[in-house]
Amino acid sequence: MSIFEYNGSAVVAMVGKNCFAIASDRRLGVQLQTVATDFQRVFKVHEKLYIGLSGLATDAQTLYQRLVFKHKLYQLREERDMKPETFASLVSALLYEKRFGPYFCQPIIAGLGDNDQPFICTMDCIGAKELAKDFVVSGTASESLYGACESMYKPDMEPEELFETISQALLSSVDRDCLSGWGGYVLVVTPTEVQERVLKGRMD
Repeated sequence: MSIFEYNGSAVVAMVGKNCFAIASDRRLGVQLQTVATDFQRVFKVHEKLYIGLSGLATDAQTLYQRLVFKHKLYQLREERDMKPETFASLVSALLYEKRFGPYFCQPIIAGLGDNDQPFICTMDCIGAKELAKDFVVSGTASESLYGACESMYKPDMEPEELFETISQALLSSVDRDCLSGWGGYVLVVTPTEVQERVLKGRMD
């Protein structure tokens, strides 16, 4: 078994019209044994920027703490929040720095940039970026997430429709992966507000 599959995870981000959504499952497991059903995988960097970390849970938490530290230094020095593109480059550099003993994480970065243009990207554990205009996925359920998102996604969705689409994609995908699941956590971010919702899923 791969170390990336040790805890199980499913993270997905999707772009709408001047908004984006990022969602994750809530299961923390040790292989096939469930340890917790309210585990957090999506973290806030600032009001318009979020990061989802799939992979090994302990590395995800360590990496997030290092990123918060770096972002706070940036805020002190520059007196502004980091743009999503800049933050993606920071994450990429941080991961590549540790390439010989990597963090076993596959991050998804989602944010609103200039003129509230949504930006999403994902990368592997050594920081190779993959940019997308529609959706990005990571985690043990990524194969079924690709299929669900491909069939459900359409461009320029309004926030409510985007929430519905990403929720259905997440719930139907984790049903096909025994290492992730136990409900979901969805954030829909628009220029004016952040909607946070918890999904109830199959509990078996």
